Amino acid sequence: MEILVYGIGGVGGYFGGKLAEAGLEVSMIARGEHLKAIRKHGLEVESINGDFKVRPKLATDDVSEVPEPDLVILGVKSWQVPAVAKELMSVIGENTLVLPLQNGANNMEKLLEVLPEKNVLAGLCFVVSFLEKPGKIKHIAFDPKITFGEIDNSRSTRIAKIKGIFDQAGITNTIPENIQLEIWKKFLFICTVSGIGGLTRVSIDKIRESEFLYDLMRKTAKEMKEVANAKGIPLTDKHIDMVFEIINSQPKGNTASTQRDIMQGKPSELENLNGYIVKEGEKYGIETPINRYIYECLKPMEAEARKSLE
Repeated sequence: MEILVYGIGGVGGYFGGKLAEAGLEVSMIARGEHLKAIRKHGLEVESINGDFKVRPKLATDDVSEVPEPDLVILGVKSWQVPAVAKELMSVIGENTLVLPLQNGANNMEKLLEVLPEKNVLAGLCFVVSFLEKPGKIKHIAFDPKITFGEIDNSRSTRIAKIKGIFDQAGITNTIPENIQLEIWKKFLFICTVSGIGGLTRVSIDKIRESEFLYDLMRKTAKEMKEVANAKGIPLTDKHIDMVFEIINSQPKGNTASTQRDIMQGKPSELENLNGYIVKEGEKYGIETPINRYIYECLKPMEAEARKSLE
């Protein structure tokens, strides 16, 4: 199976590295000094589950050099998905499958605006990892896991084949009954902690120590549930409680990736997190004052960060 991992940051670097370590045909799209380091020394992954180093079949910044893939794993940020989808059109074949693993609730929809439905899967992942330096990914928390499936939740032969590939690579993975619900369950967590984390600029354990901020997170999550329900996603109060069990169990010092981007002055996924809830709330006539407050407070910083893309 020809596998293309587009984006070799914390997500793509870890999972792409595991696939390459298993001896699979893996091509990687990376940029700049990171690409140079991978070409020269290979990709190094320092992990709480064991360190390893791999050399991909191909490392490039030019999609046209890549063999037609059977599977494309997207390791880019959610705001980059539309542009990447357009770039991928030149190499996607009749049977190519594109699997998004980004934070956010509508990455699949973004792909469907560009690519044929037959080429698009739905997915998410759990991993706390990041690019430590060019050529090196550092995995610091959670047993990494991929959850994925067909858009219509059917148990297809091709989904079973991909599961087999992930199993071969030692990647914990699952095919749920309702992939859209699973995407929103993770979205519920990441959106609840990210924006407030970006505003306060402290770790999750410090946020939850504040009674006021803890209540603010609960209100953020409640608004998200209301929007999800309006869209036909069966999020419940029980799911909110489960998210807060995760929040309460976060080790000291943990931050969300979007929060780290905001704090470092990088373009972030703000528009795809709190911004998305605000816009969907307007669409369905649902008030989202807490998400709007977070979004509007962070939006000027996001505008400044995005000037780097111009």
